[in-house]
Amino acid sequence: MDIKDFKDILFEKEANGIVTITLNRPERKNALSALSLLELWYAIDIAEKDKEIKVIILTGCEEANAFCSGGYFSKDMFKEIPSEYIKEINLRDMASKKLCLKFWNFSKPVITAINGLAVGGGFTLPLVCSDLVYISEDAWIAFFFIKRAVMPDFATTFLLPLIIGFQRAKELFYFGEKLTARQAYDLNIGINKVLPKKELIPYVRKQALRLIPSMGPSLSIKLMKKTMHAYFKI
Repeated sequence: MDIKDFKDILFEKEANGIVTITLNRPERKNALSALSLLELWYAIDIAEKDKEIKVIILTGCEEANAFCSGGYFSKDMFKEIPSEYIKEINLRDMASKKLCLKFWNFSKPVITAINGLAVGGGFTLPLVCSDLVYISEDAWIAFFFIKRAVMPDFATTFLLPLIIGFQRAKELFYFGEKLTARQAYDLNIGINKVLPKKELIPYVRKQALRLIPSMGPSLSIKLMKKTMHAYFKI
């Protein structure tokens, strides 16, 4: 799959080494379908192989007024997937292990800018894929898996207890709690900073530039990430 084939995401590469991946299905608040997940896998694959790319910013399109509303399921959702890629969709991989491993083993920094609601997989995706997470103060997150009678995805049953402890993680999962951006930050749930909405993207871009030579030594950053992730193989 090539960048020009993407339907659910935008892949914007800049000369300075930044790539912005934007979830771009505003009519469903950027909910992730099987096609969305496949496109993200290919986007990371492309970014890994391109030596000019130094850092990724992941965010949601402004029109959606959301970062991501979780998973998208429809009886017609496979009709939009090109026939040559249908065979790459594994319906048994409900935890999105393929994409988890792709992000987890990605050697370059990923910064997520949560610019609106992040529900279910809309937050568990940044949790597993991001090196840094910044959130706008008007955003909120929610673990609504229990309300759909499904298991949390993106390896979160492994990662979240490591981050905030077993009892608090169980409470969030068992009761499907909703948290404001500030509550999530205070819980130390994997958010680096809460920012006013208008300041979010400029700040994230500033942080991204700090990770690019000559501001940031790319090789050292890659080795730091590789070493830390090696202790927690998903």
